[in-house]
Amino acid sequence: MNEIQYVRPEEIEQRSFAIISEELEKQKIVLNKEQEMITKRVIHTTADFDYAKSLYFSEHAVEKAKALLRQGADIVTDTNMALSGINRRVLARFGGEAHCFMAEEDTAALAKERGMTRASVSMELAAKIPKPVIFAIGNAPTALLKLYEMIQEQSFRPAFIIGVPVGFVNVEAAKERILTTDIPCIVNRGRKGGSNVAAAICNALLYELVYELERRE
Repeated sequence: MNEIQYVRPEEIEQRSFAIISEELEKQKIVLNKEQEMITKRVIHTTADFDYAKSLYFSEHAVEKAKALLRQGADIVTDTNMALSGINRRVLARFGGEAHCFMAEEDTAALAKERGMTRASVSMELAAKIPKPVIFAIGNAPTALLKLYEMIQEQSFRPAFIIGVPVGFVNVEAAKERILTTDIPCIVNRGRKGGSNVAAAICNALLYELVYELERRE
């Protein structure tokens, strides 16, 4: 039986990240410095070290995402679960808002009328936001497929895509299509992902920005 450790509440996260670092070292996994805190936060959220190998970052993805957030970019999610997991207080500090259109009446009505998923329709609604948008997709591959379609049609260009839907049907194909575009992205290859992973990546980026601000002060 594993020994119970008595850790002060404020020290739990710090200790968790220390354990993650120790485990990565044991596995001889060296993370890219730019990507390190994003990957570690995803592992912290999931307790799954596979993410150290399956998370894909396009060139300078982290710096590009942070630059967008500094400039007040909004975040759009495909689930209210991801939306609730994002630290909106920190996002607002930089002038951004988080949105999810999945539960809107217009989304359901349009999806039924056009025979589409609500996730696809919600991407069309998100495309109307008049500022740069980071898409954090953790559940619906059809959301990624709709974004890919709009990119190919040149009707809309997302500023950044976090593509980490979980599941079996069209999940891997949808992720791989995003990787064929020139949109800056963070994508988890394979079947794993989830709304919690999408939110964790957003928060990791936001917390990095806060850390950078505090370091300058």
